[in-house]
Amino acid sequence: MIDHIIKMFDVVADQEHGSIVKVLLIGFAFGAIILYSRLDKFEKMAGFMIFEDTLVPRMAMTTVALSSVGFYFLVDSGYATYNIKPTMLGGLIIGGILFGIGLVILGKCPSAFLVSVSEGRLDALVGVIGGMFGGYVFTIGYPYIQKIIGPDMGRIRVPDFFTEHSLLIVIIFSGILLTIAFLLPTIEYEDPADINAKNKNK
Repeated sequence: MIDHIIKMFDVVADQEHGSIVKVLLIGFAFGAIILYSRLDKFEKMAGFMIFEDTLVPRMAMTTVALSSVGFYFLVDSGYATYNIKPTMLGGLIIGGILFGIGLVILGKCPSAFLVSVSEGRLDALVGVIGGMFGGYVFTIGYPYIQKIIGPDMGRIRVPDFFTEHSLLIVIIFSGILLTIAFLLPTIEYEDPADINAKNKNK
């Protein structure tokens, strides 16, 4: 077990994404942002799914828009590189459906699971165990799953179709996302259990 953990750190170090310390610090910062914005709470995602909370889409659109522009300039100045995953249509469709099912059942995305576990939430621990089991099944069954994932269609990026105007494309997409995030009304959903607890404490 310890050997596997040490190997995991070696794999991260060999990816040339920075030192282990830098990766850990980025992870801690990401977790702190999720905690601060309460995106690890079930009611936030549930509220979004029943159209009674707009925090999730507003934050997601704002994050993608700002990070797209920032990452473009980091790559352009040589401080970062793109690591685009290959497009496999069958895998994208099946993976998207499985991701959506897991999101509806557990009420949060995979990145928020470990944050919730750190708060002592057992429902998130079930999700983490399920995710690890799913990864194990995927690894074992990959030779069979590969047949339905589909062919590798290459590493596709929208700016590649407009190589002379890639910055303009990034700015346009980011502007659209920021505009939608700004125009969405601010609505916050409260869990009925939290409302009842507040009423009892009055």
